[in-house]
Amino acid sequence: MERGLGGGVKTIARRLGLVSVVGVDKLTEIMDAKRREIAPFARAVTEAELAAFAGRSRLPGFRQSLHVPGRLTVIAEVKRASPSVGTIRSEVNAVAQARLYAEAGAECLSVLTESTYFKGQLQDLIEVVQDQATLPVPRPCIRKDFMVHPYQVLEAAQAGARCILIIVRGLTDAEIRPIHAAAKWAGLDTLFEVHDEAELERALRHDPDMVGVNNRNLSTFQIDLSFAERVIPQMPAHILKVAESGIKTAEDAARMRHAGAHALLVGESLMRADSPAALLQALRGR
Repeated sequence: MERGLGGGVKTIARRLGLVSVVGVDKLTEIMDAKRREIAPFARAVTEAELAAFAGRSRLPGFRQSLHVPGRLTVIAEVKRASPSVGTIRSEVNAVAQARLYAEAGAECLSVLTESTYFKGQLQDLIEVVQDQATLPVPRPCIRKDFMVHPYQVLEAAQAGARCILIIVRGLTDAEIRPIHAAAKWAGLDTLFEVHDEAELERALRHDPDMVGVNNRNLSTFQIDLSFAERVIPQMPAHILKVAESGIKTAEDAARMRHAGAHALLVGESLMRADSPAALLQALRGR
C-alpha cells in the first residue's frame, strides 16, 4: 500500500481544539486559525504525488543558493503586513518587489502566503516563481506560512517553492515529522525556525540541515539580537545557520555574521527601505 501523509478533514477537525504551545499567545492563535482555514480541503498526500515535483523546478535549490563560503547571504522577504507592526505596505506588488530584490543581489526570496495576519496569498508565490523563471539568474523562493499539514507542502510544490518553513514552537514533534517528510519527498528544502535552546534541541531531533533563529519572541513580539548570538554557536557545523528578524543595519548584519550566521532573513526593513538595493548591499557587507 502506498504511503500517505496527513489525515483527512475529520482528522484535522479533531485537532482544532489543540493548543500548540503552553499559554494563549499570538503564535497559538495563528496556528489554530491556520488549522481551521485548511480543515475544509486538507487531505492525505502520497509519496508519489509529492515526488512528482522533485527535480522539476527551473529554480535552483534554496539551501544551495544560500551556501556561499566566506560571504553572508540574504533571504529577502515580500511582506505586506505582520501581527507585530500591522500594515507595512499593503499595496505592494509581490512580483515587482521580488524582482527588485533579485536584481539587487538577494540570493533567495521569501514570499508570505498567509492572508489574515500578513496579507499574503498563495497566488503571490505562484506569480513570483513564474516571473523569476524568466530571469537569467532566477532566485529560489520559500513559502513563508504556518505549516500544520503535509497538504500545504503539496501546495508549495505546486506553486514552485523550493523551500518550506517549520516553526518548531508551533508544532509537536508528531506534527513536524510528516510535514518534513513531505518536503523531502517533494524535493523541497526545509528551514526549521527556533527561538531558544530548547527549541533548537527539538529541531535537532529531526536532522535538519538548515535552521533559523528568530530574534523575535513570538509571545511578546520583542526583538533581541542576542537570541541568535546565543543559539547559533550551539548548532552543529553541518547546519546552514540563518538569523531572522530585527536586522536593520550593516552593524546588525555584522553581529549576526560574527555569531556564525551564514544567511539573514530580512523582511520589514527591506519593505520600508527607500532603497532596498542599497540596504541589501549594506547587509551583505558590500
